[in-house]
Amino acid sequence: MKVVTFGEIMLRLATPGYLRFSQSTELSATFGGGEANVAVSLANFGIPVDYITRLPKNDLGQACLMDLRKYGVNTNHILWGGDRMGIYFLETGAVSRGSKVIYDRAHSAISEIKPGMINWDDVFEGANWFHWTGITPAISQGAADVCLEAIQKANEKGITVSCDLNFRKNLWKYGKKAGEVMPGLVAGTDIVLGNEEDAEMVLGIKAEGVDVTGGHIDAAAYESVSRQIMARFPRCKKVITTLRGSVNANHNSWSGVLWDGERLFESPTYDITHIVDRVGGGDSFMGGLIYGLLTYPNDLQALNFAVAASCLKHTIYGDYNQVTVDEVEKLMAGDASGRVAR
Repeated sequence: MKVVTFGEIMLRLATPGYLRFSQSTELSATFGGGEANVAVSLANFGIPVDYITRLPKNDLGQACLMDLRKYGVNTNHILWGGDRMGIYFLETGAVSRGSKVIYDRAHSAISEIKPGMINWDDVFEGANWFHWTGITPAISQGAADVCLEAIQKANEKGITVSCDLNFRKNLWKYGKKAGEVMPGLVAGTDIVLGNEEDAEMVLGIKAEGVDVTGGHIDAAAYESVSRQIMARFPRCKKVITTLRGSVNANHNSWSGVLWDGERLFESPTYDITHIVDRVGGGDSFMGGLIYGLLTYPNDLQALNFAVAASCLKHTIYGDYNQVTVDEVEKLMAGDASGRVAR
């Protein structure tokens, strides 16, 4: 068993606590990126995982490589090249003030990647799952082309392909819109994850009757969206939607639904009242979902594991979800006490 993920990892520079950019005189440096976050989650859960990206051959690139290895992620197929890593700056919001992200990733190493640079036959040796996100094809035409190259090779080899639609309006800057690029990639994908904004902005599919600003979401509203996605993309076998109700920046409700073509499965809803860090929440869900689908005998258990894992991520600083299977299953079983373990 092996999972492969592909995308950009960045240097994350965050203001301490809840300070604004204009207030802070220092920034905390960590690493993160959608597909790397999924890889770390899977490694923590004991799943062999190979992360593919392109990094500059400098001290920052080496530090990033060492960081991934620390969590047990295989980095043997990472490419060296380019002049710089992408950077993102994070200002964490509080109560009625939302968080802010500023990207500095133009001309990053992976944005200059081209088809043929990665030997996907070697990468996919022994793999049975490939994961990508909508962030990668938003970076550049070259990154979109390599993502398609990987999906097509995975399809040839009978490898399950999953995608988090992950619409990022601030990234699509190279002359193409998400709606022009993403459908061709989703067509080769078996498992699709998204939320109400992703489905509308990436695929033009709208969820009716959804109010995310009021802190309440009707899960049943997503069945029609899931049906539309499956009708448009016949390869798709499951559509999963994360349901986040934003009461404020520190207080969210969190759940998910899974449509298997016949039945809508709905997870329990968690009331997350004191969010530490919500960045990477969707990635932690995806990591949990892949683990669950590979491990549990039914879709409902897989969904419940994903939701519980991502609920715990909201308590952890940084992009990575640093929790164990035992901790997730404890929450799944109903123990949300947070009591000291000793």
